[in-house]
Amino acid sequence: MTWTPTVDRALAVAARAHEGQTRKDDPTPYIAHPVAVAMIVSDFTEDEDVVVAAILHDVLEDVPPSVYSAEDMTAEFGERVTEMVRGVSEEKTAGEETPPWRVRKEGYLSQLAEDSQECLLISAADKIHNLRSMAVAHDRQGEAMWGLFNAGPAEKLWFYGAIADTVSERLGDCAASRELRRAVDDVASLAPGA
Repeated sequence: MTWTPTVDRALAVAARAHEGQTRKDDPTPYIAHPVAVAMIVSDFTEDEDVVVAAILHDVLEDVPPSVYSAEDMTAEFGERVTEMVRGVSEEKTAGEETPPWRVRKEGYLSQLAEDSQECLLISAADKIHNLRSMAVAHDRQGEAMWGLFNAGPAEKLWFYGAIADTVSERLGDCAASRELRRAVDDVASLAPGA
């Protein structure tokens, strides 16, 4: 990931927006996740807007619009970045009642099937980091790791496998699709009864 003033601004916005949030598997400040996703996506593209959208990818989904809205993002980073972030965001708004897990995931998959290649790269990087984090959490906590999530192992693996299938179908055999499939297979090998 190459530092630029725009990347620096995106890091500052994400750090403020996710202030006080932590990851599910440990007390790591949440900002570590968007930074990791941006680092992973930068292995797949040099497009600065994609890296910036990767840094901001959870802001619209997890932060109330009163803190930072799509309009704020567009004013600061442009419509292209905002559209990429929208493309990888689930249908929920922080602070509002969210639809059930399966409904949100099916909506995400439907959207991903129509999204841009840039959104597919961000989604792949996001899921690669989530899956790698799950493997690390499993090393620390064993089977108890599965209890951290809103869905069981079969559902989680269905979702990640479906994303890997979509990325492979739409992007073909590329670094992103290979890394995502490897991460899915690694976590699948940790599932109970695997």
